[in-house]
Amino acid sequence: MSAITSLPEQSPTAKLRSVPWSAIGWFVALLILVYFPTWKHLVGQWATDEDVGHGFFVPVVAGFIAWQRRDQLLAIEWKPAWWGILVMLWGVAQSVVGMLGAELFLQRTSILITLVGMLLVLGGTALVRALLFPLLLLPFMIPIPAVVYNQITFPLQLFASRVAETLLGWMGIPVLREGNVLELASQKLSVAEACSGIRSLLSLSFLALVYAYFFDRKVWMRWALLIGVLPIAILANAGRVTITGILSEEVNPEMAHGFFHSLEGWIIFLIAFVMLLALHAILNRVYDRRIHRTTVASQ
Repeated sequence: MSAITSLPEQSPTAKLRSVPWSAIGWFVALLILVYFPTWKHLVGQWATDEDVGHGFFVPVVAGFIAWQRRDQLLAIEWKPAWWGILVMLWGVAQSVVGMLGAELFLQRTSILITLVGMLLVLGGTALVRALLFPLLLLPFMIPIPAVVYNQITFPLQLFASRVAETLLGWMGIPVLREGNVLELASQKLSVAEACSGIRSLLSLSFLALVYAYFFDRKVWMRWALLIGVLPIAILANAGRVTITGILSEEVNPEMAHGFFHSLEGWIIFLIAFVMLLALHAILNRVYDRRIHRTTVASQ
């Protein structure tokens, strides 16, 4: 009998050596230095604009998910795709155009394009596929363009004010609506952009994807919850406007402003998240029943 010689399994240390850590370090440093003015302005907006305050968490969560996949990343074969240089040049060119045109959205999204180009150069399409989900989370850290933002917020303002007008009328509270302004007996309540629901819509959308990733292995569940966020956020915000009207009329007009108004916003957000959890439970129950029926029918 001939002896069979088997190659020794590759040790984790050997796998680590196959990763171009020096190249990764250079690319990360370049991504920070080249886009430093863009990063600085973006972080400043996260700190001052409550609509995009969740931006601080997006790169952290995306990075954590990428770190969780480190074994998968080490297992794939890193084959540099040199056409990724063209993607990087596209990102840089878009950044220049954005700076010349004073268009922040173009500047900020160019960071993501350049990042994808860097990943292609480092490890090819296999590396990008392995990091696809955390990459899809990163756009949530970039504020919506002002033109699109205004087109979204105004209909939401009108919807919330209409719902509040109807519910307050049912409760016997006199109210007159003019556009997005509710005129009550004690004061006028203006459903401003901050009260349109866009804040909870963006934050809940990001939270829905992250929650589904960590607590449900079904990929389709992520997108189902993402779709479900839209009616949940809109209805929750309409309820917030209604509750504000009730509290300002029945308790104290000051509860429509300041600390109490902000606290109410956080409470409504938590209620919306509970509604998201309930939707998840309902979808799982429907899915389990369908699987059970399919199993019984096949027997």
